[in-house]
Amino acid sequence: MLDLIKLARQLQDIGQHLNDEATAARLRLERAQTLLQQARDRQTELVEQQQAWRDRMGFTAATPLEPLDTRLDLTAAPPVHTVIATDGSQIAPSHHEIAYCYLINVGRVVLHYGQNRHPILDSLPEVFYRPDDLYGSRQWGIRTEEWMGYRRTVSEAVVLAELGTSVRSNLQSAPNPRHWSQREPAEVTEVTYEQTTLDGILAPSSLLAHPCLAMVDGSLIHWFLEPLPMEARDRILPPILDAWNQLQAARIPLVGYLSVARSGEALNFLRLHSCPYSAPDCLTHCPGATDQAPCQVFAPLRDTALWELLLEPGQRGPIWRSSAKILECYGDHTICFCYVHMGSEIARVEFPLWVATDPTLLTIALSLTLTQVQKGYGYPVALAEAHNQAVVRGGDRARFFALLEQQMIRAGLKNIGTSYKEARKRGSIA
Repeated sequence: MLDLIKLARQLQDIGQHLNDEATAARLRLERAQTLLQQARDRQTELVEQQQAWRDRMGFTAATPLEPLDTRLDLTAAPPVHTVIATDGSQIAPSHHEIAYCYLINVGRVVLHYGQNRHPILDSLPEVFYRPDDLYGSRQWGIRTEEWMGYRRTVSEAVVLAELGTSVRSNLQSAPNPRHWSQREPAEVTEVTYEQTTLDGILAPSSLLAHPCLAMVDGSLIHWFLEPLPMEARDRILPPILDAWNQLQAARIPLVGYLSVARSGEALNFLRLHSCPYSAPDCLTHCPGATDQAPCQVFAPLRDTALWELLLEPGQRGPIWRSSAKILECYGDHTICFCYVHMGSEIARVEFPLWVATDPTLLTIALSLTLTQVQKGYGYPVALAEAHNQAVVRGGDRARFFALLEQQMIRAGLKNIGTSYKEARKRGSIA
């Protein structure tokens, strides 16, 4: 039980501390805005420096693919479109339960708009109990609980690709929706996309009768893979990339939506401009002191804080290509991103390079994402529903172990039950 009286004594100075932090943050924002304006005139030179010295830099900086002053208004989604999403949850393994196993539950959502089709709102559970699933990761020094999280990421990607392939196949074989029928020209709604290409030239894209979008919650950059041994990484990354290949073949753009993003990749690019040396050779000039280097003038500022000042609701900033080291293993699926003012917040929207370089797919991805946030009153409705389908509540956990106990009894096992520690924790003498 939390003792609020004791806690209140520790919170007396927090107001003044937060006020001081807000003042410092405003000063850092002003400095960042100035650097952004100055770096705009040197953008080509700074990109060349980044490419030449990236192996000697002590920080990760994204590469802009568009002018730094890019501000584009996003178009609304067409009346007819489809959004698919997945999210995962799990029951972690415990030696104190009746059996040492874990469960991964992937929520599936397919929402059809303007098509008079039933949505898909369900989940796919899978139980892992074999020795290789439980103990195989320990050969690489990875705990079972961590490995379970990695397996959940794979399951989310695989199920998303299966949904996308199925939806695209059904849409191609089905007749056009009523208001797209050429037999009733008065009700035809012509929706065209217009988007800037990466070189800033306006290019109209082809008309798509059924735009589709695949969404996941969180980043598409799987940072957790970097420290893993190659053998362990090969168990996780290839299935994910195979799933993305399927979405690419189906012409369904993939988006990772990050709310309250904490990244500073875009701001780190401005450190190249503020570097006082002739070359950003961190290993020579600032060895072991990258965080205290003279170029670090706005830490711990986040990218979203800067773009909140620069973007209007419904606008996006320039597209960036992430320089995360793990992306060297992604092949054609290297990740790009941009910041979008969703009205309620500045969101980081990530997508593979094959989406960023295709004006049609890029427009579909950003337009449908913005519309999803509007429909969800601040957060994509498809992702919210996928989470609700995936989440495993306390009652679900109890029923899972009750079903497991029944199966163990039928199999002839005896002395089934939780440990005394677990049983005692579920009750109280008070």
